[in-house]
Amino acid sequence: MVTVFDTAAFDAAMQEKKTLVVDFYADWCGPCRMLAPVIDALSEEFEDRAQFVKINVDDNPDLARRYSIMSIPCVMVFKGGELADKNLGFIPKAAMQAFIEKNL
Repeated sequence: MVTVFDTAAFDAAMQEKKTLVVDFYADWCGPCRMLAPVIDALSEEFEDRAQFVKINVDDNPDLARRYSIMSIPCVMVFKGGELADKNLGFIPKAAMQAFIEKNL
């Protein structure tokens, strides 16, 4: 299951040092819409290892600035309150699965 976060929810999860897979997106972004079902499917596969989160960059520009997000979709993996890795742009499910697997 993917949860929509705002800045406050994200900051709270980071303070708890949760393992997060964060999809930074915008509603108007075509590649973001293509990636959404991939993230949804992988959230079920990895639900016991990470919390999957979506953050709208238009609604939360402070987070986009904080992580220097200039292109979307941007998927970031956070472990222990630290950024582990990021992936820019749309990639197929198998590639995204491998990206998440290597970072969890």
